[in-house]
Amino acid sequence: MSTHSTSYDTQGIPRLPALPTQALRLLKTTHRSPKVTAMGGGHGLYGSLSALRHVTPDLTAVVTVADDGGSSGRLREEMGILPPGDLRMALSALCDDTDWGRTWRDVMQHRFSAPEGYEGEFPLDYHALGNLLIATLWQLLDDPVAGLDWAGALLNARGRVLPMALDPMVIYGTVLREHNGGGIERVKVVGQVNLSKEERVHDIGLTPENARPCPEALSAIEESDWIVLGPGSWRTSVLPHLLLDAQREAIIRTEARRCVVMNLSDDKETVGFTPATHLDLLRQYAPKLHLDAVIADADMQADHRSELEREASAMGAKVVWAHLRSSSQPNVHDPLKLAAAYNEAFELSS
Repeated sequence: MSTHSTSYDTQGIPRLPALPTQALRLLKTTHRSPKVTAMGGGHGLYGSLSALRHVTPDLTAVVTVADDGGSSGRLREEMGILPPGDLRMALSALCDDTDWGRTWRDVMQHRFSAPEGYEGEFPLDYHALGNLLIATLWQLLDDPVAGLDWAGALLNARGRVLPMALDPMVIYGTVLREHNGGGIERVKVVGQVNLSKEERVHDIGLTPENARPCPEALSAIEESDWIVLGPGSWRTSVLPHLLLDAQREAIIRTEARRCVVMNLSDDKETVGFTPATHLDLLRQYAPKLHLDAVIADADMQADHRSELEREASAMGAKVVWAHLRSSSQPNVHDPLKLAAAYNEAFELSS
Protein backbone atom coordinates (compact mmCIF):
# COMPACT_ATOMS: atom_id res chain seq x y z
CA MET A 1 0.00 0.00 0.00
CA SER A 2 1.43 3.38 -1.03
CA THR A 3 2.49 5.74 1.73
CA HIS A 4 2.38 8.75 -0.61
CA SER A 5 0.00 11.44 0.66
CA THR A 6 -1.72 13.63 -1.90
CA SER A 7 -1.34 17.37 -1.36
CA TYR A 8 -3.92 19.96 -2.36
CA ASP A 9 -3.78 23.62 -3.28
CA THR A 10 -5.82 26.32 -1.54
CA GLN A 11 -8.85 25.55 -3.73
CA GLY A 12 -8.85 21.86 -2.86
CA ILE A 13 -7.48 20.73 -6.23
CA PRO A 14 -4.93 17.92 -5.92
CA ARG A 15 -1.39 18.84 -6.94
CA LEU A 16 0.34 16.53 -9.38
CA PRO A 17 3.64 15.08 -8.20
CA ALA A 18 6.78 16.55 -9.77
CA LEU A 19 8.01 14.85 -12.92
CA PRO A 20 11.09 12.68 -12.43
CA THR A 21 14.30 14.36 -13.60
CA GLN A 22 14.63 11.92 -16.51
CA ALA A 23 11.16 12.81 -17.78
CA LEU A 24 11.94 16.52 -17.53
CA ARG A 25 15.07 16.01 -19.60
CA LEU A 26 13.05 14.11 -22.22
CA LEU A 27 10.52 16.91 -22.47
CA LYS A 28 13.27 19.48 -22.88
CA THR A 29 15.06 17.55 -25.60
CA THR A 30 12.02 16.50 -27.63
CA HIS A 31 9.92 19.66 -27.52
CA ARG A 32 12.31 22.50 -28.11
CA SER A 33 13.63 24.31 -31.13
CA PRO A 34 17.30 23.86 -32.03
CA LYS A 35 19.76 26.38 -30.67
CA VAL A 36 21.52 27.78 -33.74
CA THR A 37 24.55 30.03 -34.17
CA ALA A 38 24.87 31.52 -37.67
CA MET A 39 28.22 32.93 -38.77
CA GLY A 40 29.04 35.26 -41.63
CA GLY A 41 28.60 38.87 -42.60
CA GLY A 42 26.84 41.25 -44.96
CA HIS A 43 24.07 40.21 -47.31
CA GLY A 44 24.83 36.49 -47.02
CA LEU A 45 24.28 36.42 -43.27
CA TYR A 46 21.20 38.63 -43.67
CA GLY A 47 19.70 35.99 -45.98
CA SER A 48 20.61 33.15 -43.66
CA LEU A 49 19.06 34.87 -40.63
CA SER A 50 15.94 35.77 -42.62
CA ALA A 51 15.45 32.03 -43.13
CA LEU A 52 16.55 30.78 -39.71
CA ARG A 53 14.08 33.05 -37.89
CA HIS A 54 11.37 30.80 -39.37
CA VAL A 55 13.10 27.71 -37.96
CA THR A 56 14.00 28.62 -34.38
CA PRO A 57 13.60 31.46 -31.88
CA ASP A 58 16.88 30.41 -30.23
CA LEU A 59 19.21 32.13 -32.66
CA THR A 60 22.56 33.89 -32.36
CA ALA A 61 24.41 35.68 -35.16
CA VAL A 62 28.20 36.00 -34.98
CA VAL A 63 29.39 38.68 -37.38
CA THR A 64 32.75 39.49 -38.96
CA VAL A 65 34.38 42.77 -37.92
CA ALA A 66 36.81 43.47 -40.77
CA ASP A 67 34.61 45.71 -42.95
CA ASP A 68 36.44 48.89 -43.97
CA GLY A 69 34.15 50.35 -46.63
CA GLY A 70 31.33 52.88 -46.80
CA SER A 71 29.72 54.20 -43.64
CA SER A 72 31.25 51.44 -41.51
CA GLY A 73 34.73 52.20 -42.75
CA ARG A 74 34.37 55.90 -42.01
CA LEU A 75 33.07 55.34 -38.47
CA ARG A 76 35.73 52.73 -37.81
CA GLU A 77 38.51 55.06 -38.94
CA GLU A 78 37.19 58.21 -37.27
CA MET A 79 36.00 56.70 -33.97
CA GLY A 80 38.18 53.62 -33.57
CA ILE A 81 35.14 51.36 -33.13
CA LEU A 82 34.07 48.03 -34.57
CA PRO A 83 32.57 48.43 -38.06
CA PRO A 84 28.83 48.46 -37.30
CA GLY A 85 27.35 47.86 -40.76
CA ASP A 86 27.22 44.06 -40.89
CA LEU A 87 26.04 43.98 -37.27
CA ARG A 88 23.26 46.41 -38.18
CA MET A 89 22.18 44.23 -41.09
CA ALA A 90 22.04 41.15 -38.87
CA LEU A 91 19.89 43.00 -36.33
CA SER A 92 17.57 44.15 -39.12
CA ALA A 93 17.16 40.57 -40.35
CA LEU A 94 15.96 39.56 -36.88
CA CYS A 95 13.51 42.43 -36.28
CA ASP A 96 10.14 41.56 -34.79
CA ASP A 97 7.47 40.83 -37.42
CA THR A 98 5.23 43.67 -36.23
CA ASP A 99 4.71 47.28 -37.27
CA TRP A 100 7.07 48.24 -34.43
CA GLY A 101 9.84 45.87 -35.52
CA ARG A 102 9.53 46.61 -39.23
CA THR A 103 9.44 50.37 -38.66
CA TRP A 104 12.59 50.31 -36.56
CA ARG A 105 14.23 48.00 -39.11
CA ASP A 106 13.56 50.61 -41.80
CA VAL A 107 14.89 53.35 -39.51
CA MET A 108 18.06 51.33 -38.85
CA GLN A 109 18.59 50.71 -42.56
CA HIS A 110 17.88 54.31 -43.64
CA ARG A 111 20.80 56.04 -45.34
CA PHE A 112 21.23 59.79 -45.41
CA SER A 113 21.92 61.67 -48.63
CA ALA A 114 22.58 65.31 -49.36
CA PRO A 115 19.41 67.39 -49.75
CA GLU A 116 18.65 68.56 -53.26
CA GLY A 117 20.68 71.63 -54.07
CA TYR A 118 23.18 71.07 -51.25
CA GLU A 119 26.65 72.27 -52.16
CA GLY A 120 29.87 70.94 -50.74
CA GLU A 121 30.61 67.78 -48.79
CA PHE A 122 27.62 66.48 -46.83
CA PRO A 123 28.95 65.00 -43.54
CA LEU A 124 26.14 62.44 -43.19
CA ASP A 125 26.23 61.34 -46.82
CA TYR A 126 25.61 57.56 -47.13
CA HIS A 127 25.74 56.98 -43.36
CA ALA A 128 23.14 54.46 -42.21
CA LEU A 129 21.22 55.71 -39.20
CA GLY A 130 21.56 52.28 -37.58
CA ASN A 131 25.35 52.57 -37.75
CA LEU A 132 25.17 55.90 -35.92
CA LEU A 133 22.75 54.49 -33.35
CA ILE A 134 24.99 51.50 -32.63
CA ALA A 135 28.05 53.77 -32.41
CA THR A 136 26.15 55.96 -29.92
CA LEU A 137 25.25 52.98 -27.74
CA TRP A 138 28.86 51.83 -27.77
CA GLN A 139 30.05 55.26 -26.65
CA LEU A 140 27.47 55.45 -23.87
CA LEU A 141 27.95 51.92 -22.57
CA ASP A 142 31.61 51.31 -23.44
CA ASP A 143 30.61 47.71 -24.16
CA PRO A 144 30.01 46.46 -27.73
CA VAL A 145 27.94 43.46 -26.66
CA ALA A 146 25.69 45.47 -24.35
CA GLY A 147 25.23 48.08 -27.07
CA LEU A 148 24.10 45.46 -29.57
CA ASP A 149 21.75 43.93 -27.00
CA TRP A 150 20.13 47.35 -26.49
CA ALA A 151 19.78 47.81 -30.25
CA GLY A 152 18.22 44.35 -30.44
CA ALA A 153 15.77 45.29 -27.69
CA LEU A 154 14.70 48.34 -29.69
CA LEU A 155 13.91 46.07 -32.66
CA ASN A 156 12.45 43.38 -30.39
CA ALA A 157 14.86 41.15 -32.29
CA ARG A 158 14.21 37.42 -32.57
CA GLY A 159 17.71 36.44 -31.58
CA ARG A 160 21.02 37.93 -30.50
CA VAL A 161 23.74 39.57 -32.59
CA LEU A 162 27.39 39.40 -31.49
CA PRO A 163 30.70 40.53 -32.99
CA MET A 164 33.28 37.92 -33.87
CA ALA A 165 35.91 39.89 -31.94
CA LEU A 166 36.02 42.86 -29.59
CA ASP A 167 38.68 44.61 -31.67
CA PRO A 168 38.27 45.85 -35.27
CA MET A 169 40.20 43.52 -37.54
CA VAL A 170 41.96 43.91 -40.87
CA ILE A 171 41.85 41.21 -43.52
CA TYR A 172 44.74 40.85 -45.93
CA GLY A 173 45.65 38.47 -48.70
CA THR A 174 48.41 37.45 -51.06
CA VAL A 175 47.25 38.07 -54.62
CA LEU A 176 48.74 36.61 -57.79
CA ARG A 177 49.03 39.18 -60.57
CA GLU A 178 50.40 38.89 -64.08
CA HIS A 179 53.20 41.14 -65.32
CA ASN A 180 52.86 42.69 -68.73
CA GLY A 181 55.66 40.39 -69.77
CA GLY A 182 53.71 37.32 -68.72
CA GLY A 183 55.29 36.60 -65.36
CA ILE A 184 53.40 36.22 -62.07
CA GLU A 185 54.08 38.30 -58.98
CA ARG A 186 52.74 37.89 -55.48
CA VAL A 187 51.29 41.11 -54.04
CA LYS A 188 50.00 41.70 -50.52
CA VAL A 189 46.58 43.38 -50.59
CA VAL A 190 45.22 44.87 -47.36
CA GLY A 191 41.59 45.60 -46.50
CA GLN A 192 38.24 43.96 -47.17
CA VAL A 193 37.20 46.41 -49.88
CA ASN A 194 40.48 46.00 -51.77
CA LEU A 195 40.57 42.23 -51.38
CA SER A 196 36.98 41.78 -52.57
CA LYS A 197 38.02 43.19 -55.98
CA GLU A 198 40.73 40.60 -56.53
CA GLU A 199 40.23 37.39 -58.50
CA ARG A 200 43.41 35.43 -57.78
CA VAL A 201 43.79 35.44 -54.00
CA HIS A 202 46.32 32.86 -52.86
CA ASP A 203 45.79 33.05 -49.10
CA ILE A 204 44.30 35.34 -46.46
CA GLY A 205 44.88 36.32 -42.85
CA LEU A 206 43.66 38.66 -40.12
CA THR A 207 45.38 41.24 -37.97
CA PRO A 208 45.89 41.99 -35.16
CA GLU A 209 46.90 38.48 -34.21
CA ASN A 210 46.12 39.21 -30.56
CA ALA A 211 42.55 40.41 -31.25
CA ARG A 212 40.23 39.54 -28.39
CA PRO A 213 37.53 37.00 -29.28
CA CYS A 214 34.03 37.77 -28.05
CA PRO A 215 33.41 35.55 -24.99
CA GLU A 216 29.65 35.52 -25.60
CA ALA A 217 30.25 34.32 -29.16
CA LEU A 218 32.47 31.49 -27.95
CA SER A 219 29.80 30.50 -25.42
CA ALA A 220 27.11 30.52 -28.11
CA ILE A 221 29.23 28.20 -30.27
CA GLU A 222 29.80 25.84 -27.35
CA GLU A 223 26.12 25.75 -26.33
CA SER A 224 24.58 25.43 -29.81
CA ASP A 225 22.91 22.45 -31.40
CA TRP A 226 23.88 23.69 -34.88
CA ILE A 227 26.54 26.00 -36.28
CA VAL A 228 25.80 27.52 -39.70
CA LEU A 229 28.50 28.91 -42.03
CA GLY A 230 27.56 30.77 -45.21
CA PRO A 231 26.24 31.84 -47.56
CA GLY A 232 28.16 35.00 -48.38
CA SER A 233 31.43 36.33 -49.75
CA TRP A 234 33.59 33.30 -49.09
CA ARG A 235 36.95 34.94 -48.46
CA THR A 236 35.82 38.10 -46.67
CA SER A 237 32.67 37.01 -44.79
CA VAL A 238 32.84 33.24 -44.27
CA LEU A 239 36.50 32.23 -43.99
CA PRO A 240 37.40 34.97 -41.43
CA HIS A 241 35.47 32.98 -38.82
CA LEU A 242 38.12 30.29 -39.18
CA LEU A 243 41.05 32.72 -39.00
CA LEU A 244 40.56 33.86 -35.40
CA ASP A 245 42.30 31.09 -33.46
CA ALA A 246 39.97 30.91 -30.46
CA GLN A 247 36.87 30.90 -32.61
CA ARG A 248 38.19 28.31 -35.05
CA GLU A 249 39.03 25.98 -32.17
CA ALA A 250 35.59 26.56 -30.64
CA ILE A 251 33.91 25.64 -33.94
CA ILE A 252 36.01 22.48 -34.22
CA ARG A 253 35.66 21.49 -30.56
CA THR A 254 31.94 22.12 -30.01
CA GLU A 255 29.54 19.21 -29.80
CA ALA A 256 27.19 21.14 -32.07
CA ARG A 257 26.56 19.88 -35.58
CA ARG A 258 27.79 22.02 -38.45
CA CYS A 259 26.00 23.10 -41.61
CA VAL A 260 27.40 24.98 -44.61
CA VAL A 261 25.16 26.83 -47.07
CA MET A 262 26.51 27.19 -50.60
CA ASN A 263 26.23 30.38 -52.62
CA LEU A 264 23.94 30.60 -55.65
CA SER A 265 26.42 32.52 -57.82
CA ASP A 266 30.07 33.52 -57.96
CA ASP A 267 31.34 36.91 -56.89
CA LYS A 268 34.67 38.38 -57.88
CA GLU A 269 36.36 36.68 -54.92
CA THR A 270 35.50 33.21 -56.21
CA VAL A 271 35.52 33.50 -60.01
CA GLY A 272 36.25 30.05 -61.45
CA PHE A 273 35.63 28.21 -58.18
CA THR A 274 33.47 25.12 -58.18
CA PRO A 275 31.15 24.52 -55.21
CA ALA A 276 33.54 21.81 -54.02
CA THR A 277 36.38 24.34 -54.02
CA HIS A 278 34.44 26.36 -51.46
CA LEU A 279 34.42 23.38 -49.08
CA ASP A 280 38.07 22.66 -49.79
CA LEU A 281 38.92 26.22 -48.72
CA LEU A 282 37.19 25.64 -45.38
CA ARG A 283 39.32 22.56 -44.87
CA GLN A 284 42.45 24.48 -45.90
CA TYR A 285 42.01 26.93 -43.03
CA ALA A 286 40.52 24.43 -40.56
CA PRO A 287 41.91 20.95 -41.40
CA LYS A 288 40.10 19.34 -38.45
CA LEU A 289 36.70 20.82 -39.36
CA HIS A 290 33.93 18.22 -39.51
CA LEU A 291 30.66 18.99 -41.27
CA ASP A 292 27.27 17.33 -40.88
CA ALA A 293 25.20 18.97 -43.62
CA VAL A 294 25.72 21.03 -46.75
CA ILE A 295 22.78 22.89 -48.30
CA ALA A 296 23.04 23.46 -52.05
CA ASP A 297 20.77 24.47 -54.91
CA ALA A 298 19.19 21.57 -56.78
CA ASP A 299 19.74 23.27 -60.14
CA MET A 300 23.53 22.88 -59.89
CA GLN A 301 25.06 21.33 -63.00
CA ALA A 302 25.56 17.58 -62.82
CA ASP A 303 29.38 17.43 -62.72
CA HIS A 304 29.50 20.02 -59.94
CA ARG A 305 26.85 18.07 -58.01
CA SER A 306 28.88 14.87 -57.96
CA GLU A 307 32.08 16.73 -57.08
CA LEU A 308 30.34 18.52 -54.20
CA GLU A 309 28.88 15.23 -52.94
CA ARG A 310 32.38 13.73 -52.79
CA GLU A 311 33.93 16.73 -51.03
CA ALA A 312 31.06 16.94 -48.54
CA SER A 313 31.32 13.23 -47.80
CA ALA A 314 35.07 13.59 -47.20
CA MET A 315 34.25 16.15 -44.51
CA GLY A 316 31.55 13.94 -42.98
CA ALA A 317 28.50 15.72 -44.42
CA LYS A 318 25.41 14.87 -46.41
CA VAL A 319 24.19 17.28 -49.08
CA VAL A 320 20.64 18.62 -48.86
CA TRP A 321 19.54 19.51 -52.38
CA ALA A 322 16.74 22.07 -52.61
CA HIS A 323 15.39 24.70 -54.98
CA LEU A 324 16.56 27.81 -53.14
CA ARG A 325 16.39 30.72 -55.58
CA SER A 326 14.10 33.68 -55.10
CA SER A 327 11.68 34.06 -58.00
CA SER A 328 12.34 37.80 -58.15
CA GLN A 329 16.13 37.68 -57.53
CA PRO A 330 17.57 34.41 -58.88
CA ASN A 331 20.97 34.91 -57.23
CA VAL A 332 19.42 35.41 -53.78
CA HIS A 333 18.19 32.68 -51.41
CA ASP A 334 14.43 32.72 -50.88
CA PRO A 335 13.96 32.87 -47.07
CA LEU A 336 11.11 30.34 -46.92
CA LYS A 337 12.79 27.89 -49.30
CA LEU A 338 16.03 28.14 -47.34
CA ALA A 339 14.10 27.72 -44.07
CA ALA A 340 12.63 24.47 -45.39
CA ALA A 341 16.13 23.29 -46.35
CA TYR A 342 17.41 24.14 -42.87
CA ASN A 343 14.60 22.08 -41.34
CA GLU A 344 15.54 19.13 -43.54
CA ALA A 345 19.24 19.49 -42.73
CA PHE A 346 18.64 19.76 -38.99
CA GLU A 347 16.61 16.56 -39.08
CA LEU A 348 19.42 14.58 -40.72
CA SER A 349 21.23 13.95 -37.45
CA SER A 350 18.37 14.43 -34.99
